[in-house]
Amino acid sequence: MERRDFILSAGMVSANLALPFGTAEGLHAETTGGPIAGFLVPSFPPLDHKGSMDIRVCVRSSMTNGLFSSVECAVAPKTMGPSPHHHKELDELMYVLEGTASVLVGSDVVEVKAGAWHLRPRGITHTFWNASDAPLRFIDMYFHQAFEEYLEAIFHTLTPANGYPDNSEKKKIERDRLAEKFGLVHSATSREERKAIAQRYGLK
Repeated sequence: MERRDFILSAGMVSANLALPFGTAEGLHAETTGGPIAGFLVPSFPPLDHKGSMDIRVCVRSSMTNGLFSSVECAVAPKTMGPSPHHHKELDELMYVLEGTASVLVGSDVVEVKAGAWHLRPRGITHTFWNASDAPLRFIDMYFHQAFEEYLEAIFHTLTPANGYPDNSEKKKIERDRLAEKFGLVHSATSREERKAIAQRYGLK
């Protein structure tokens, strides 16, 4: 099956069978090959953006023999997402649950409204943000990479409560290690590009 066809069909199956998503905590099914076991992801209240942005794992890569994983992401109004970057091997499929996501892919900015899908292919620089005055929530789906592990580390492990103050050298070293492990690439000007987008759209 073509990579594009697989991505689209897998994403549609995920949306039809598992929405609304909730946390997969306690449902880990570590596998080493063979058939994928069926599982249920229970529904939970919408994720809180906590005044900025947060993620919650829906489906872990370990539950699907490494084929697929997904997270729910919540973004506060007028909030900038990550610095522009690209992935060496990862394709990302977004399904917006609430609000409108502004997505940069290459040089194009697309508004993805609730109920719409958007694909961010590997190798192309991209980022996203919430330019609206309303909250944004979406499901991000990942194929053949446990990218949820990277996001959990960034959002939940590398925090001041765990000994990683913002902009500390220790935190930077760990971020760089994770980026290398997961094939996430930032350009030398990505921070400046992020600041420029935030200024253009009045984001925090």
